[in-house]
Amino acid sequence: MATLHRTILRPLVTEKTSASYQERGEYTFEVAPDANKHSIKDAVERLFGVTVVGVWTMISRGKSRRVGQSIGRRPHTKKAIVKLQDGDSIAVFEG
Repeated sequence: MATLHRTILRPLVTEKTSASYQERGEYTFEVAPDANKHSIKDAVERLFGVTVVGVWTMISRGKSRRVGQSIGRRPHTKKAIVKLQDGDSIAVFEG
C-alpha cells in the first residue's frame, strides 16, 4: 500500500453507520483488502487529523447473482470500524 488514499477507499454513510457515530463515535470506512489495523489507524489519523482509539475490521463476502443465463459474483469488500478519542469528529460524516 503506497498511499493513504489506497488504504481508505471511501467512507460508508448509511442509516446504521450514522447512528453508530452519533451514539458511540464509531466511523465506518471501506478499506483495501490487504490493509491491516495498523495501516488503517495511521491513514485515518493522517488524513483527518484525529486520534484513533480502536479499529475493528471485517470482510464481507460478495454475493452470487444471476446475470442472464450465467452466474456472476459481486466483489468481496473489507470494512473498518474506527473509534475516535472523545471530542474528535470527522466532517465527512457530519454533513
